[in-house]
Amino acid sequence: MIRLHSIAGSRSFRVLWLLHELGEDPEVIRYGIINGSLHTEEFRAISPARRAPALEIDGRVLFESGAIVQYLCETRDGHGLMPALGDPERADWLMWLHYSETLACHIQNLNMQHLFLPDPSSRSVTVMGLETKRLAITLQGVEQALQGHDYLLPSGFSAVDIMMGFTLESASHYVRFDRFPKLSAYRDRIAARPAYRSAQDAEGPQEFYDRDFYEMPGE
Repeated sequence: MIRLHSIAGSRSFRVLWLLHELGEDPEVIRYGIINGSLHTEEFRAISPARRAPALEIDGRVLFESGAIVQYLCETRDGHGLMPALGDPERADWLMWLHYSETLACHIQNLNMQHLFLPDPSSRSVTVMGLETKRLAITLQGVEQALQGHDYLLPSGFSAVDIMMGFTLESASHYVRFDRFPKLSAYRDRIAARPAYRSAQDAEGPQEFYDRDFYEMPGE
């Protein structure tokens, strides 16, 4: 039994997409950000920080999307989604696995400012501006990494593209991708994968974003 505790449009999508790449069709238990479903004692027993994703698998519960992605790659065979120990690309794989969280932290701060602070007067234009610039800088790092190859690793598609792919979709709500041509093509390339599309269908509609792009206040 594989059961994914998920919020549509969140880091949960990384895990669901990877499972679909591995040929798995997990049971998906859906939660919401503001409906109180994350704050039950039942969910707290699964995820101590009351955050999704959490994955029930192999007789245990895992949380933290990066850890789950690495665990799945290490415990499943025949997928080619992670370089083996001793492979020259292994260090780069680990680097990009965690770099995707650098982007996600900036996105999380922008989500808080643009989406989740109920009183507009409590939002900080200064914070929004700084986080948008920082996000753009980290995206430029991905743009540079894609020089000369289609995916983050020269050898081809891997699980770090899954980690990054979800992050790019969220980032596009705050930074325009027209100045990142390689990043834009990369985003389209990974979104065309059958497992990406089947995971989207399984996840259901996200409830975070109500528009394609969020302008800075006053612009």
